[in-house]
Order: sequence, then structure tokens, then C-alpha cells
Amino acid sequence: MATAAEDDPPGLQGNTGNSAAARKNAYPDGPSPGTSQTNKKTIGHRGINPTGETTYKKTTSSALKGAIQLGITHTVGSLSQKPERDVLLQDFEVMESIFFPSEGSNLTPAHHYGDFRFKTYAPMAFRYFREMFGIRPDDYMYSLCNEELIELSNPGASGSLFYVTRDDEFIIKTVQYKEAEFLQKLLPGYFMNLNQNKRTLLPKFYGLYCVQSGGKNIRIVVMNNLLPSSVKMHLKYDLKGSTHKRRASGKERDKAVPTFKDLDFMQDMPEGLILEGETFSAVCKTIQRDCLLLQSFKIMDYSLLLGVHNVDQARAEAGAVAVDQARHQIQKPLYCTALEAIQSKPTRMGSVDMEDKTGGIPAKNSKGERLLVYMGIIDILQSYRLAKKIEHSWKALVHDGDTVSVHRPSFYADRFQRFMCNTVFKKTAGKSSPIKKRRAVGHIPLKKVPVLLTQASSESRSDVEFESGMQPGRPDILPKTLPNISTMKATEHTVSVSLENMISAQKEASSADQSKVLAEPLEESLGGISLSDVVPQVNTCSV
Repeated sequence: MATAAEDDPPGLQGNTGNSAAARKNAYPDGPSPGTSQTNKKTIGHRGINPTGETTYKKTTSSALKGAIQLGITHTVGSLSQKPERDVLLQDFEVMESIFFPSEGSNLTPAHHYGDFRFKTYAPMAFRYFREMFGIRPDDYMYSLCNEELIELSNPGASGSLFYVTRDDEFIIKTVQYKEAEFLQKLLPGYFMNLNQNKRTLLPKFYGLYCVQSGGKNIRIVVMNNLLPSSVKMHLKYDLKGSTHKRRASGKERDKAVPTFKDLDFMQDMPEGLILEGETFSAVCKTIQRDCLLLQSFKIMDYSLLLGVHNVDQARAEAGAVAVDQARHQIQKPLYCTALEAIQSKPTRMGSVDMEDKTGGIPAKNSKGERLLVYMGIIDILQSYRLAKKIEHSWKALVHDGDTVSVHRPSFYADRFQRFMCNTVFKKTAGKSSPIKKRRAVGHIPLKKVPVLLTQASSESRSDVEFESGMQPGRPDILPKTLPNISTMKATEHTVSVSLENMISAQKEASSADQSKVLAEPLEESLGGISLSDVVPQVNTCSV
């Protein structure tokens, strides 16, 4: 069965943590951290202890955040002391481990989180990934470890925990063993794809770690943040391209910013999101390229997380789009915004002040309102294993197999692309060029001209027409003056060569018939102009 994280992934939206009100606005479907949640049921490994604090595998959220920051500080610092080199195949299988006793050691500081062990997977490979996206080690460590991580109050119903950094750049998510194992297997292919294509809507993984505490392994992954919390999302969608039960529940709709699904999008925005022609092509090309990669890895059940910021509506709301400049002091990762990911340039649709800072894709709705679209493909760690095959077979017995979410990777990728490029995104109706209109109206089928005649420059023909007194487009009027000798010779030579080629193709005809046969097609190709019209007072080309 598909995890709830795939059906309800709004926890991927970042949060600044500047105020409880901001967190509630961005993640309204759960109480903020520290609030009493004892009446809430345990979901997966996530639960609530008697004091109201969130726990994961019986480890409190505060202890987990502290362990993550201590571990990343140590592993990034020690890795920076190692010389740079090319990534080798065995680097993807490396796992480094360090023990953090509460009283401290020669390598680790003292802390009050309890003893734990911190594991780092493929450190050299992930260092290369971070360098590829322009993330310096000091920036990475500063973002994750300098200030306390913010726990998202709306992590969805998957049982995972989500944290966001204060600068709104990185998301930390707990993952299950199968997902972490699958990501390790993907790393070589992921590495190869990033080398070929840095512009992608796929998640950008910056690190894979494990906190071992109380006999439990808590695996976490560091990713890019898709939806900046500095921008108010007026609409959010989780789109898969399937229609079976793909509608937001009543409970979800009661939230301040609900996450809608495919059927909701088709009902609320039947005209789709209107993009400029170049932007539309870039979006579809990127989606097609990403789906091809996911299909090659036999990945399915992924989603397109879509956040829509209505520029005109935001301007009507006092102070709704103020951007906190303090969040962008450190170097931002490359290719981390939606506009960078699709390899497109800003267009006149999105001429708003904050476009260059947030990287939203300019679009319009059916009302003509200006929009900024933020998106990315999420939940790509679901492979078409035996459990998924059984799930698809079972659902196909009860419902239309082509409408259910779980499906074989090739079909899923094709359906996903069609839905995104035919239903979600639409190309704006561009104005046809006046030149194209003129060609379309005045098009007259032309008869085939000998190759060498067509190679004569238009400039030479213009000179002939001008000097000979011929009116353009009027071959029926004879020239008033004689053409100059150089033009006559050039034309005579060109016609001579053409006639030689045509004569060689008709060796069996008689010499008298050859002259007749060659003269007729030449006159046809020149629109009824005889050789005497083009080259008056010159003997017909003797070959």
C-alpha cells in the first residue's frame, strides 16, 4: 500500500520558525511543537509522550535534533580534512560510524541527549553532490547546525518526522529502512544522472545519516526544500496523474492551506496553469527526462508537489509577500528553485519583484491572474517490488487498473507525463507571425527546379532583372535593355552545366529530341521564360 507520505506530502514545505503564527499558516493541520498532543494517536513510528513532545521510535524530537546536529558537525568537519579526489565506485558503499557518549570523548563533545551512535553513508559521494550544487561545507554545516532545527507541525500521516533549517534551505526527513536501502542502491545511477543533467525536478539528496539510540536505528535524509515559507502558497496540490480516490478528504479541506489532489485540480482549474511557450516546453521536457530516469530504476508512485502563489491576490493582502532578506545571506544551492530546475528564463508573465529571489515559475490562470508556481517531484523511493505488484493486482480486481495510483513503472511514467503536460500545464495561445500568415495565404506550389539553378544567388537574379529592365514577377515582359556581358556569361555557364547533367540522364534520345526535351522542362522551371528571354542575342547553349 502506498505510504501516506505520498498521498499527503505537505510537510515538504519549509518554515522559518520566526513565529508560531507563521508555522500555523504554513502547516496548519497539526499543533505546533510543544503543544499537548496526548489525544493524538501514534502513527507509524511517530508518537507523543506524556509531556506532549513528539517522539520517533521512542526518542524525543529534541534529543533527535540535537544528535543530528552533533553528528553532522563532526562528519562534515572531519570530511573537510580529507583531500579532494574523484569519486570511486566503492565510495557508494562506505559507511562511517562515530560514538557520542554523553560525557564526551577525545573526538566528541559532552552532551545531554544520552549516548548515541551516528552513522554517515557514502560521505565522499554526498560531498561531491553538495559541491555539484555549489554548497560549501561551511554553509552546509552552518545551515543545519548553527541554529535549532524547526520541527514541522504538519508532517502528514506517514509516521515520518520533518525538520526544516532556519534559513529555509534544507529539509530533514526520517525514512524507513527500505527507503534508505533503496536510496543507497540508487546512488551510482543518481550520481551519473546529476553529472549529465543538473537541472531536474527530482529531489536533491545532500546526505544520508543514521542515529542509533536506545537500540533503534533512526535513518534521516537531507534534501532541498521545494516550497519556500517566505512565499504564501494560496494553493497546494499533490498530483500523480491517477484518478482513483485522488480527492482531498473533508478533514484535509478544513485546513487553512489544504493539499488538494488530481480530481480537485481537474475540477477547480479545468483550464490548467497557463505558461509561455518556451516555459511550457522546458517544463514538459524536464518532466519527460525525469520520468525516463525513474522508469529505468523501476520507480513508481511518485508525485508532483505543486505550490501556487497568486501574485495579484497577494498584493491585495497587506504585507502578504514580504520577503525576509536575512534568510538569504548564505550561498544558496544551485539549481534549487523551480525556475532553475527547468532550464528556463523569466518571462513577462512573471514580472514581479520577488521572482529573482524565490525562483517561482511565472504562469497565469484562466482569469488572467499572475501566478508563481513552485514544484518538484517527490517520494521517489518507492520501487515496484513484490508488495507493490500485489497491491496493483488487488486494486485492479475491484477498480479500473489504469486509474489506481500503483502501477508498473512504464505505464505510470507515461500517464504521469500526459497528465502534467495535457491537463496541469497548458501553453498560452501565441500570436502567429505575419510572415507565416503571408506565406500561408499566398502559397503557390512551385515546380521543381534543377539543383544547380537553385544554387544561383538571389542577388545575381536581382541584378539580372534590374539591369535587363524586367519587372519582378512579370516574365511575360521582354527586357528593354541588354544585360551586361558578365551576367550573360555566368547565366550561360550555369544553364550549360544544368543541361549537361540533364542530357546525360537521357542518352537514348536523339540529338534533335534531346534539345526539345531539355528546353521544355527548363522553360517550365523558369515559369515560362525561354532562354532567349533570359539571355537575348546569345546562341542557345551549345553543348
